[in-house]
Amino acid sequence: GQDRAPDVLDLGSSFALSAAQQGLLAPYKVASFGDIPEGQKDPKGQWFNDYGGYISIGCDAKAVKTCPTTFKDLLKPEYKGQVALNGNPTKSGSAFGGVYAAALANGGSFDDIQPGLDFFAELKKNGNYTPVESTPATVEKGETPISIDWDYLNAGYAEEFQSKGLDWKVSVPEDGKFSQYYSQAINKDAPHPAAARLWQEYLYSAEGQNLWLAGYARPVLMTAMEKAGTLDKTAAAKLPEVSGTPSFPTEDQQSKAKEVLAQGWGKAVSG
Repeated sequence: GQDRAPDVLDLGSSFALSAAQQGLLAPYKVASFGDIPEGQKDPKGQWFNDYGGYISIGCDAKAVKTCPTTFKDLLKPEYKGQVALNGNPTKSGSAFGGVYAAALANGGSFDDIQPGLDFFAELKKNGNYTPVESTPATVEKGETPISIDWDYLNAGYAEEFQSKGLDWKVSVPEDGKFSQYYSQAINKDAPHPAAARLWQEYLYSAEGQNLWLAGYARPVLMTAMEKAGTLDKTAAAKLPEVSGTPSFPTEDQQSKAKEVLAQGWGKAVSG
């Protein structure tokens, strides 16, 4: 009810679901709403996904002889002390995604993240996991030559590192594909409701969607734009390859996974 309240919200999917359940969002369907894949939008238009990506493995090809491309590869003895996450999975979204992806690669599911913890416990036991939280600075110093992170962040680093003499390779592991998209929503009490709707129309236009793509994020309308011939093909060609259609855990599944992580992460990587 205040004039400084946000008109539009850019939210992680679990927050978008919560906001919709609490009646905080205004239903609105952009012109391209029909092209947003099922499962990536609220049927009433209270929220809809906008851009996102996949968990990926980034690797300094000059420091690492053969870059790993799967979670299974990461267990090889040649990667001793080299495998890092971007943060602590009990606090960091990308690190949480990394453990979830590892679970999917090792017989787990959206309902069972435990195999992901077991995987990192094994990485820790064989000496491959490093507790140093990966950042561009730690990569440059050679402290984290292999980093598990969102593909749009890793792909962005590749361009940045090139000018510094690093050869940063990025791959989405086929054995553990975990995707997350960010959602757009309009505040039910938006101070500028018409401007909010115009902004959403812009974000879901070909121009707006191609801007996400230029930043290495995968726009939600990518498939529809490819068919329509409006996709920026040069920017799309720079993305790490991935096959199949993304699927997402529910809010309930994510909450349970976070509980399991909170209780077991410290034990999995301690010592």
